[in-house]
Amino acid sequence: MHPYNKTYEYYYVDKVSQLEPLCAGYLQQRILAIDTEFVRTQTLTPILGLIQVFDGTQVALIDPIAIKDLSAFSSILSNQDIIKVAHSCSEDLEALWHHLNVLPIPVFDTQFAAGLLDLGTSVGYANLVEQLFEVQVDKGESRTDWTQRPLSEAQCAYASADVTHLMALYEHLSALTEARNLTPLVYQEIASLGSKKSTPVSADCVYMNLKNAWKLGRKNLAALKALAKWRLETARVQNKSVNFVIKEAALLELAIKLPQTNQALFECHNLYSRQARLYADDLLAICRECIDLSPEQCPPKLQRLIEFSGYKQAVLVIKEMIEEVAVSHEIPVAMLASKKQINQLLEWFWFTFNEVAEQDGQVDLLSGWRYQLLAPHLKSMQTKLAGYHEIKRGLPLE
Repeated sequence: MHPYNKTYEYYYVDKVSQLEPLCAGYLQQRILAIDTEFVRTQTLTPILGLIQVFDGTQVALIDPIAIKDLSAFSSILSNQDIIKVAHSCSEDLEALWHHLNVLPIPVFDTQFAAGLLDLGTSVGYANLVEQLFEVQVDKGESRTDWTQRPLSEAQCAYASADVTHLMALYEHLSALTEARNLTPLVYQEIASLGSKKSTPVSADCVYMNLKNAWKLGRKNLAALKALAKWRLETARVQNKSVNFVIKEAALLELAIKLPQTNQALFECHNLYSRQARLYADDLLAICRECIDLSPEQCPPKLQRLIEFSGYKQAVLVIKEMIEEVAVSHEIPVAMLASKKQINQLLEWFWFTFNEVAEQDGQVDLLSGWRYQLLAPHLKSMQTKLAGYHEIKRGLPLE
């Protein structure tokens, strides 16, 4: 029987007078297990409903709706002397960032650590607990509304169980990653993820990822760019999911048809009449402004890797390098590079107009721990890629 396979009494914290002494106690801890519950159905950013913390002895359920001043806990999250343990923490980082304007650091993510140890790619919390400890975790309250109060006993018990086994996972997995010098990779990965989560997407570049945007000519693409920028900025102001502002198909139709009158706007099949009424002035202003644009005022036509004749061969070159490095470091190939990351690397090398470059971002395979592992092989790989298409951008420090 694992020592954490028992029910811990939870301490519900909904007052600053409770939170401050709790956090003073956390300053004496070396490790804290952390999880969050949030709601994100129609909003652009997650609404934080609960924060769970386990110190190995007690579960604290911190109520971020009742407590307006969470600065005491924010200081714990940013304290680099305290290891924060989480599982699949991408959305937790986002929820904490948007609510507290702070990112936890350092973070040991048990899902990512399990992946490096070849225990499964993107393995779920409950599955990993059962796999390692033969303990079943109740997931019965996973679809609850965590912003409603009061929370039921069942909800609080579920939330507690979601964090208690994290400490056991950390003890088991960290011993394995330490033995293989993989622990720094876990911390670097989550620090990089946190940086991405806290960096706003450029409203000027968001159109590049819209489905079928590559089909549009330059004038219609200029309209799509302006419409997508307007949609994201509107969503941010209203904290509304972008598709609850206007769905993607409607943006594309507007960019193609460029309606100039209210009647033409209401004839767009993918645009709901309520949205047409609500946003008519903005949408028509954008379409009218774009109708007379010169080619020089329009963005270049979007490129697609699949249209490059040497694309498939280039992917094989990169995969061969990835596999060689992964095998030599005894980590799964999928953890070193995904298909998306391979495509991102090729776009960096080959595309004249590149999303990462436009946003001053980083290519995953050319930064962080992945770059450290791949660096000795990248020069020869780049030479091979140049044989399939002209290299538009080089390696770091070139």
